[in-house]
Amino acid sequence: MMSVESIIAEIEKLNVLELVELTKALQGMWGVNAATEAHSVVPTAAPVVARPDEEQTEFDVILTEVGVERIKVITVVRELTGLGMKEARDLVDAAPSPIKEAISKEEADMFVGRLTEVGATGQIK
Repeated sequence: MMSVESIIAEIEKLNVLELVELTKALQGMWGVNAATEAHSVVPTAAPVVARPDEEQTEFDVILTEVGVERIKVITVVRELTGLGMKEARDLVDAAPSPIKEAISKEEADMFVGRLTEVGATGQIK
């Protein structure tokens, strides 16, 4: 069984969108609303909800589909990540897989654009 500290440590690693997903999943699982129920269940607990005024500043690029031009996709992944041939091939073969994490929105858009150019599909999270 995981300790409370280890659970908190794992939650701290999540980005804002993942925290929102986690909150919704827990609310659905237990039939509660963290914003309204937190004060009545545990007065000291703060709801785990992303603030609407917080703008995401770091993004992850996920290779979701390789397409038919696998070699071209491997080449682009190597260019974008600086990985060697074997590492890039392994990453492409493991799709869906993260290509680059914690980058700017502009860089993430560029990565997805380059993947699209060679027939692959990328997603920004």
